[in-house]
Amino acid sequence: MGMDYKGAGVDVEAGYRAVELMRGHIRSTYDQNVLGDVGSFGGLYSIAGFKMAEPVLCSGTDGVGTKLKIAFALDKHDTIGIDCVAMCANDVACQGASPLFFLDYMATGKLEPRKAADVVKGVAEGCRRAGCALIGGETAEMPGFYQQGEYDLAGFCVGIADRRDLITGKDIRQGDVLIGLKSSGVHSNGFSLIRKLVGEDAASLGKHYDELGKTIGEELLTPTAIYVKTIAELGARVKIKGVSHITGGGFIENIPRMFPPGLMARIDLKSYELPPVFHILWKLAGVDARSICNTFNMGIGMVLCVEEKDVAKALAICGGVPLGTVETGSGVELAP
Repeated sequence: MGMDYKGAGVDVEAGYRAVELMRGHIRSTYDQNVLGDVGSFGGLYSIAGFKMAEPVLCSGTDGVGTKLKIAFALDKHDTIGIDCVAMCANDVACQGASPLFFLDYMATGKLEPRKAADVVKGVAEGCRRAGCALIGGETAEMPGFYQQGEYDLAGFCVGIADRRDLITGKDIRQGDVLIGLKSSGVHSNGFSLIRKLVGEDAASLGKHYDELGKTIGEELLTPTAIYVKTIAELGARVKIKGVSHITGGGFIENIPRMFPPGLMARIDLKSYELPPVFHILWKLAGVDARSICNTFNMGIGMVLCVEEKDVAKALAICGGVPLGTVETGSGVELAP
């Protein structure tokens, strides 16, 4: 008796059904620069209409990490794709680039077309929020490689900027001010610790917290905020000298990445109201302030650096909070 590909665990028909279910979501992200359609071997995007003195492409790639475990436990898959786009598009925006297009990669042991379509629905929503087009992707069925019902998700984003408009951090000086843009929650980092603290089964994630007004699982699945349009709007009216995306490593690892040598950040955690979820996680973790700020975003998804004279104007535009100042030294100091 022979064995075909389906007998080996790969159902190509399921792949075709998944693509058909995804097609509308993908097309909803298209703009006039997208060439071709769903199903091409390579995604095509025209940059002929961008009139720049020295156009520079800026790229970023990332995944969602073990936040996926929360989606598996709660069987909710339509927002995790927003996280995937956010992690990549926010990185591109840090350099002052505008995201152009996005590609996603989903791999699973057994392809479930509707689940895959839900994931891509979220990716498409993230692309619309970031102002970019979803022009390609891959859904791989890999029997025996992933546990039943699980998948991995990653993405890749390309943006563009005129070289003279890039945000590089080279002009940051002592006395400049750091502005925090509020996060929508824990975003997509720290989940290896979070799962140890609150559990990763449906019962644990179903625990309701009055201070959250929802279950901890619902809070944790809140999609990562996308800051592309906020940064673009602010950058058109105020000189942004540097931007840090607060991902894994929190304030401690990420803020110094935008500084030239010899500068440090002084951060005042009392300068804004810490969201309830971070109070909960901090209490459960039982660690000091520096450790918790080296893990979570602590309610701040992006940190921008501007001159002191521009602070009031910047805050009025972006709705952020004054977070701290730039000083001589290295690393990050947390104000007592």
